[in-house]
Amino acid sequence: MRTKNKNTYRNILIPLASVGVVILVWQIVAVYVVGNTFKLPSFTEVVTAFIADMFGTRGTLPTDIVVSLYHFAIGMAAALIVGIPTGICMGWFRDIDIALNPIVEIIRPIPPLAWIPFAIIWFGLTHAAAGFIIFIGAVFPVIINTYTGFRNVPKVFIEAARVLGCTKDSALIRKIGFPSAIPEITAGIRVSMGIGWMCLVGAEIFGAGTGKYGLGKNLWTYYNLHQMDSVVVYMLVLGVIGIIIDMLFRHYVNKQTMRWQNTME
Repeated sequence: MRTKNKNTYRNILIPLASVGVVILVWQIVAVYVVGNTFKLPSFTEVVTAFIADMFGTRGTLPTDIVVSLYHFAIGMAAALIVGIPTGICMGWFRDIDIALNPIVEIIRPIPPLAWIPFAIIWFGLTHAAAGFIIFIGAVFPVIINTYTGFRNVPKVFIEAARVLGCTKDSALIRKIGFPSAIPEITAGIRVSMGIGWMCLVGAEIFGAGTGKYGLGKNLWTYYNLHQMDSVVVYMLVLGVIGIIIDMLFRHYVNKQTMRWQNTME
């Protein structure tokens, strides 16, 4: 018990100490070395800006967070709805793989931000436009990892299922393929969420979305106003939200994995 508590304290105190050191160095460099708020705002200035952006009468940070999360949800939902079935079909059915693989490989290298002009033309200045850019960035890791997971299903599992009477492709996919491919699918989803979150900022900066709210949108607005302390606030908020999304996803995956393991025991 003592060792467990000691490890817990270490896991908490060491990260806190490292963050504290970074903040101290940041403050010293900003105040005594750079000495220019436009080039590098100090930590105290950023804290003041955060309070103003979060709770001030003209602060839009809470609304920006909600709008950006909404854009992210649209894009990720579309990526999962399209990506997982596509990856399953390509990984399980050889003819579909041969037909779709060239299309996927041609479109995949195109940077998601290159689609912004068409996103605005097709969807206008709407939430769907930003969601579309996130979808483009997030869908391919889902497709590729799902495809890889299904291609790597051990043949012995499939043959054993057929011997036991599970002969239809739909049943094999549901009972053999999908459970076996879960690790690769979850890894692809995690990667796609990180890419989608980065695409969100670029999409909002370049006009996809409603054009009024969003973390990327107003990060660029504050840059144009030369309010770099607020720019740093929005950068840090983006980083913190990204970490929280990743932690929640990993917690959910670990919880489901433990449930599955307990069921198998």
